[in-house]
Amino acid sequence: MNDTSSKASASPAEPKGKRPPVLVDGVTLNGPTLDIREAESFLRDAMPIIMEEAVWKATDVKEKVCEWRSPEQLKDLLDLELREGGEAHPQILQRCRDAIRYSVKTGHPLFFNQLYAGMDPYSLVGRFITEAINPSLYTYEVAPVFLLTEEAVLQKMIEIIGWQEGGDGIFSPGGSVSNMYAVNVARYHHCPDVKVLGLSALPRLVMFTSQECHYSVAKAAAFLGIGTNNVYVIPSDKRYAAYCWLLLVTAGALPFMVNATAGTTVLGAFDPLEEIADICERHNLWMHVDACWGGGALMSKKHRYLLQGIHRANSVAWNPHKMLMAGLQCCAFMVRDKTNLLQRCHSAQASYLFQQDKFYDVSYDTGDKSIQCSRKPDAFKFWLMWKAIGTKGLEERVDRALAMARYLAEEIKKRDGFRLVMEPEYTNVCFWYIPPSLRDMADGPEFWRNVHAVAPVVKERMMKKGSMMVGYQPHGDKANFFRQIIISPQVSREDMDFLLDQIHSLGMDL
Repeated sequence: MNDTSSKASASPAEPKGKRPPVLVDGVTLNGPTLDIREAESFLRDAMPIIMEEAVWKATDVKEKVCEWRSPEQLKDLLDLELREGGEAHPQILQRCRDAIRYSVKTGHPLFFNQLYAGMDPYSLVGRFITEAINPSLYTYEVAPVFLLTEEAVLQKMIEIIGWQEGGDGIFSPGGSVSNMYAVNVARYHHCPDVKVLGLSALPRLVMFTSQECHYSVAKAAAFLGIGTNNVYVIPSDKRYAAYCWLLLVTAGALPFMVNATAGTTVLGAFDPLEEIADICERHNLWMHVDACWGGGALMSKKHRYLLQGIHRANSVAWNPHKMLMAGLQCCAFMVRDKTNLLQRCHSAQASYLFQQDKFYDVSYDTGDKSIQCSRKPDAFKFWLMWKAIGTKGLEERVDRALAMARYLAEEIKKRDGFRLVMEPEYTNVCFWYIPPSLRDMADGPEFWRNVHAVAPVVKERMMKKGSMMVGYQPHGDKANFFRQIIISPQVSREDMDFLLDQIHSLGMDL
């Protein structure tokens, strides 16, 4: 007898003969309206385009990083208008080609513009799978595989952070949202009545953050009703911090949280986590570490010292889509807590999702810990990649990226016209390019005004040429400088040499 236990139950037998049409509100309901053969044909035609144009060519160092067009030009090229009738498949396939052609190729070895780069094949396949299955992570019944893989990844990350007694977590749609989670959970931890009674029941709450923190901290304060004026930015001067603390306590404010940064966006700097943890423990403050960028260093035995003391934090934000190349987006928020704090803070107990009398263990229905309802399975691609290359493979990526940053920094020191902003702590290599016309000019306001104008012109030229992408910015009182980010294992020493040669070639006439 054949085993049919894994097969779906057979559909009710169709009656012989043609069934009369069923009309409801003038709509015929017999049979599906989707032409399965036509849909399959389109997918079979589209996938080779994706693989050839968006994967192979987009990661080929001999191809352009981007094919720049102005917004008005691109609007005309893409024909963005949405019309009453649909288009034939050949036209839609051309739309796919155009979308790929005019997009920035972030997997290209010479894309250095952001805190993510490169293309990992295992992560990419993970994304293909989750996009095809299209699950939502609120309950085990609709996303069993993806809830379990998220749990496994979170527990491993918690172990690597060093929380020996365990913890809890959730994947969020971005590091900014993870930092917002931190502020909300810290406030609830200090003032649990806020969930029911709202802001009117609270004293004036204030939080502290380091000077180089991500802008999402201020956004979180604004969004959650704390107010940006109640975010106190602490410079490195400890006397200022002590004075600020005394002033606030005297004024009747309630400090509740410190945000520390492990890997700042521009300079790649790390706050002294042990010192901050001492202060937080002394004053009963929630300590959050924004390790969205720098968290990758935890995978390296050689470099995890950069985050010494992170195990003392109450919460951590860490984005594997950055240094670890898990693909956008992949952002974990974790708390050193085993009391269901996330659940208590965020749950709304929607009865149509989180029934307590289900036939399986409902502790796996983790969606009520999130501020979202629908939630993408962002951990799966990271899990698949991790399974493929192992913890050792992730460590090697981090070590190589930091070694490559050190190589570039040393090359900058050797070259005329290049000057480091600071010695890199991480893989952010920040430097000025000084054209020949300015090299004999003495440092001073006029010199720096001229240097300030160099990077924007070089960036424009590289974008229009399509040769590479590197970011630039001013910082405090510093003139515009380039910020080179190194992540991808596809990047070679020759690419670093090309970067410097190309900047000189594009800017030598300025």
